[in-house]
Amino acid sequence: MQIHNIKVEYPRRKKRRIGRGIGSGKGKTAGRGTKGQKAREKISLHMEGGQTPLHLRLPKLKGFKNPFKKEWQIVNVKDLNRIKGVEEVTPQLLFERGFVKEKDIPIKILGEGELKKPLLVKAHAFSFSAKEKIEKAGGKAEVVS
Repeated sequence: MQIHNIKVEYPRRKKRRIGRGIGSGKGKTAGRGTKGQKAREKISLHMEGGQTPLHLRLPKLKGFKNPFKKEWQIVNVKDLNRIKGVEEVTPQLLFERGFVKEKDIPIKILGEGELKKPLLVKAHAFSFSAKEKIEKAGGKAEVVS
């Protein structure tokens, strides 16, 4: 076996050497045509030929992002009526039944609507009206950490 007899599984094309004489196919002007800015130098991406560049046309961003902002997933009291065959509502159950989309973001129960059955509701936070409506229906609101 000799090195020139070995077949390569994937073909490799030789790199084209530009500007190495007329016979090479890419000689003289090296495929850049004649004269002009593009023939002589590399043009930066934000150069738009006299037109105001995009990064100068866009407005400056103002304000700031609060790193301590707490994000909640919201479930209303009226939504709890749709849960069938369960006496205890947990964050895990709300995730499995599709009431919330994220498992790791805390859940807050808000007081929109009325609760028609007694439930033990476990969540990370409750609004005052939601807690009141759950207890009025004969249930209990329990805060989990």
